[in-house]
Amino acid sequence: MTAIEADAIVVGSGFAGALLADRLAGMGVRVAILEAGPRVDRAAAFQTFLDAAIKTPESPYDRSPDADFPLSHDNDHWYRQAGPDPFKSTYLKAVGGTSWHWLGTCVRYLPSDFRMRALYGRAVDWPIGYDELEPFYTEAERELGVAGDSAEDLGSPRSGPFPMPPVPRTYLDRVYERALAGTPYRVRATPQARNSVDREGRPACCGSATCIPICPVAAKYDATVHLDRAEAKGAALHDRATATFIETDGDGRVSAIRFRRPDGAVGVARGRVYILAAHAVETPRLLLHSRSERHPAGVANASDQVGRHLMDHPIQLSWAVAGEPVWPYRGPISTSGVENVRDGAFRRDRSSLRIQVSNDGWNWPTGGATALADTLSREGLRGAALRRAVADRASRHVQLAAMTEQLPEPENRVTLDARDRDLHGVPLPRMHYRVGDYSRAGLAAAREIHDEIFARLNATDIHHGDDFRGAGHVIGTTRMGDDPRRSVVDRDLRGHDHPNLFLVGAGAFPTSSTANPTLTIAALALRAADAVAGTLTATPAPSGDGG
Repeated sequence: MTAIEADAIVVGSGFAGALLADRLAGMGVRVAILEAGPRVDRAAAFQTFLDAAIKTPESPYDRSPDADFPLSHDNDHWYRQAGPDPFKSTYLKAVGGTSWHWLGTCVRYLPSDFRMRALYGRAVDWPIGYDELEPFYTEAERELGVAGDSAEDLGSPRSGPFPMPPVPRTYLDRVYERALAGTPYRVRATPQARNSVDREGRPACCGSATCIPICPVAAKYDATVHLDRAEAKGAALHDRATATFIETDGDGRVSAIRFRRPDGAVGVARGRVYILAAHAVETPRLLLHSRSERHPAGVANASDQVGRHLMDHPIQLSWAVAGEPVWPYRGPISTSGVENVRDGAFRRDRSSLRIQVSNDGWNWPTGGATALADTLSREGLRGAALRRAVADRASRHVQLAAMTEQLPEPENRVTLDARDRDLHGVPLPRMHYRVGDYSRAGLAAAREIHDEIFARLNATDIHHGDDFRGAGHVIGTTRMGDDPRRSVVDRDLRGHDHPNLFLVGAGAFPTSSTANPTLTIAALALRAADAVAGTLTATPAPSGDGG
């Protein structure tokens, strides 16, 4: 049996795990990171994407029976769907986690997002407020390298500037801004963790337009940035090591984490503090599977809240043909958005919206220009006439994606499937999910707003997606709160049931907002670092009293 010993054991190497590992290693803490997936060769992965017949967020990345993950083009792969709606958002298992195929958007929560119950009578309030998190937002922007317009706070007051100027906006952005002047819809530059200038050994964005699923030049931040720093400071990263069971001792402390290798070899990792950063599906899956006589409902689950309050940002996707050329299919997938529809008294009745102005034309809904050529050829166009038609239509493709706020419902949850297990014997995640009337009303409002915007663009051939799309934002399942009966972790992300266990990532979010969650994940992880370090001084060396 392989034995790993360290002061801090981190499970998962995405945004939160990488940031905490680097911060702790910089404090002189011995850190060991367990990651189920393999290391990624960027050049090889990019070539795999180019060669893939089906181009999805997951297509560049190795998938194997020992480190499988959900697929965005097959809702029933990996997930066992319990309905009534399918859960559509996915994640990766790889060194760096899902940071490999994120878009890069770094929008802060609004102050009101932390006070949904107090302001709008909906959901719950966070145990911390915006002002408490704001310094860590600023720090997270610096760590990730966020490019943005420091003169625009987008409704979230700032204590410092962005570390880089905004990524240049596209011609398409300017057309939207001009068309919507004088309307309620303000188009503004989107803060994003993408270099607008050369910074810290990484180049500026070259506009390859493949942010999802992979940046070929590493201009877009991914968690390997901080993993490399952590390893340089002495942290040990163990790839292809899948955590399968959490052991505890008689005092309620976590005492070890068992793991398995692809060849079936088993191991155990022991530390003084344990940090689960394995995403909002895999973290509750591991906790629930770790049942024992001491913890019959699973680790950290005395409250029966583990796995509950699963959320996403259900997306209303709409696309049309603008009345004039806007020249899409260039630059990052999105460089602007409509941010001023994210808050208002309407939140008592329906979800708020964040509208992404997309530069990638019809790629997401239809396959874009390639699919257009096929469609027009089937209509009988050939040769020069086909080329002219494709050039004309593709130059006017526009697309809007409205992310809706979803309420935390206890029935929306991750549980363990009763029948199907992975290669390591751990039950697959069973997804109980319903979008809900609140978000459905937001999706309907988004369609109306999209129609208003398209009208200002003199657009024709307008389409609205018949059903919601997944945003790739898996939120909830290990919620934060002051009351141990109604939450899983406290305000420092420490498990209520286990004083040396921390659960970091979007699973801790009590509510979803409409902001892409990554910047808030990063800010909360950085905020938790001192609590983790403080716990190390008060936690004895690991014992073998597992249970």
